[in-house]
Amino acid sequence: MAKADALKQYKAKRNFAITPEPQEGGESKADGLQFVIQKHWASSLHYDLRLELDGTMKSWAVPKGPSFDPADKRMAVQVEDHPISYNTFEGQIPAKQYGAGKVIVWDKGTWAPIGDAKKGYRDGKLKFALHGHKLHGHWTLVRMKGKGRDEAKQPPWLLIKEHDEWERASTEYSVVDEQPDSVGKLPAPGKASSATASAPAMAAVAGKKAALPDTLKPQLATLVDAPPANPADWLYEIKFDGYRLLARVDGKAVKLFTRNGHDWTHKLAHLADALRAARLPPCWLDGEIVVNGEHGVPDFQALQNAFDTSRTRDIVYYLFDLPFCDGQDLRAVPLESRRARLQSLLGKVKPDVLRFSDVFDAAGSDIVLSACKIGLEGVIGKRRDSVYRASRSPDWIKLKCSQRQEFVIGGWTDPQGARVGLGSLLLGVHDERGALRYAGNVGSGFTGASLAQLRKQLDALAADKSPFSAKTAIDKRAHWVAPKLIAEVSFSEWTKTGSVRHPVFQGLRADKPPKAIVREQPVHAASAPEPKPALASSLPASLKVSNPERVIDPETGASKIDVVRYYALIAPLMLPHLKGRPVSLVRAPEGVGGELFFQKHLDKYKMPGVRPLDPALDPGHAPLLEIATAQGLLSAAQMNTIEFHTWNAVKTTIGKPDRMT
Repeated sequence: MAKADALKQYKAKRNFAITPEPQEGGESKADGLQFVIQKHWASSLHYDLRLELDGTMKSWAVPKGPSFDPADKRMAVQVEDHPISYNTFEGQIPAKQYGAGKVIVWDKGTWAPIGDAKKGYRDGKLKFALHGHKLHGHWTLVRMKGKGRDEAKQPPWLLIKEHDEWERASTEYSVVDEQPDSVGKLPAPGKASSATASAPAMAAVAGKKAALPDTLKPQLATLVDAPPANPADWLYEIKFDGYRLLARVDGKAVKLFTRNGHDWTHKLAHLADALRAARLPPCWLDGEIVVNGEHGVPDFQALQNAFDTSRTRDIVYYLFDLPFCDGQDLRAVPLESRRARLQSLLGKVKPDVLRFSDVFDAAGSDIVLSACKIGLEGVIGKRRDSVYRASRSPDWIKLKCSQRQEFVIGGWTDPQGARVGLGSLLLGVHDERGALRYAGNVGSGFTGASLAQLRKQLDALAADKSPFSAKTAIDKRAHWVAPKLIAEVSFSEWTKTGSVRHPVFQGLRADKPPKAIVREQPVHAASAPEPKPALASSLPASLKVSNPERVIDPETGASKIDVVRYYALIAPLMLPHLKGRPVSLVRAPEGVGGELFFQKHLDKYKMPGVRPLDPALDPGHAPLLEIATAQGLLSAAQMNTIEFHTWNAVKTTIGKPDRMT
């Protein structure tokens, strides 16, 4: 069918003297086939999926929008082909025109067919990969059996998410609820991968051509005090209780480096052998080495013992990033694409001493709670689209279960009673001027063997004077050493004078330079906050505010629309306190002076974005409520909610409050 004929129905349905929609035009792009999903508030809200094929955009109306859950088979009604120029259309289709209502570009990017696209479309089973701002991974469009292909009858199809690393249960995540806004002004994301690649590699994006460098500095994480507010933007991994290790693989030439650039290939020969046997392309790998304890949890002391007792074959290498691979510099490629390519490389490698570091698909706060419960050190969060930087970055964050960090050893005290070796270690951290400041003593966490070994190392570093910048209360009892050894110590808190309280020795570290040891200060994780609408025009177009001018508070004259705007404005501040917790609502349909209603269960009134929780949390009643998105907050405001009361426990550990209010 000629391109002009393909647009015949499209043109026949529209009066281009009235509608701002494009009549025709648009060109294919060299970087791949285009796709777009337009959110369309017509007679009913729906999502228009469009795939470029044969010079036009094949189009389907998806009433409920796409879902990352393979169990959700979403109806997709095929409609007329649209011109490629329609991909950028955003605006208002006038009343009484076909499709009257607002249109935004909800997602856009490139798509890659799996197999013959024309044959798949013709046969009614089109498999493809998407690479957009919001949608990724493998999808299938299936024409329903027994239905004809008469375009005038708008044949129904099903849009189905395939099983891959992108799938997410609908009970945990709804992309249409979590990401409701336009991407029209954002630059196009990278190109979708070739369909001839393996499944994980489909999400990968090619990097720049580059020779394999001889050295590489690792990206480091920033300590934060809480998970960021926008969970959909982050991936979470275990914070391994081990040593960071980078591997340079070039055929049989394999080298292993610590984060400080020390060559440990000779110490970890079994890992180098495993990397050679894996027959990987030339690459740099980033990961962490650990020894897992008897319950499968990484054990830092066991890792120390493995080196001290020459049992390094117990050490396992968990891999989580791929900065360079096969002649390409992947550092500017989004994290998820690098991970997909790494997973593809390791797909045929026996998970013995080389293992892929999996991510957890849940809210950061839930993951931290679970990690702490089973005895892990914490978790690492990484932005899904982050690049790889040779420095510390807020795009990688660490959340710890307890206070724990490295300290420089500046001295030691004599043992007391039956103890041998030493009594305690004198700890220090560098201040902003580079001076070593005393931070207290640690006298617990040692074994008889570690005390003896430490004493030998300390005697070899004996010094005549204190390395600390100021006198300490125990100067007269101290034996000073050159500040070259680093101890990892866990503790309960910092005192007002800058010392650690209840410290416990965890082991020595040999992978960091002493000058890099400073007091770690947690910061608040940076999030990309939602726009702060202060005007009525900034409210979501899908939100219909009934009786907007009705006065809610006679004393101030505040109207219902004022309340809705207020909650829209403070949504970025409120949502971190609402997400993951049951919430009860105080509703005032007659204003604050009228009768008030207290609601903590789902009722017959549907509030978009307000989610029902597991009925098991409150047996015998309708489900409890959760508000985790701005849409849910504003829907509740539209239903006259004036107060939000959250529980002091999260939904996953409802019987264990984690805060007091």
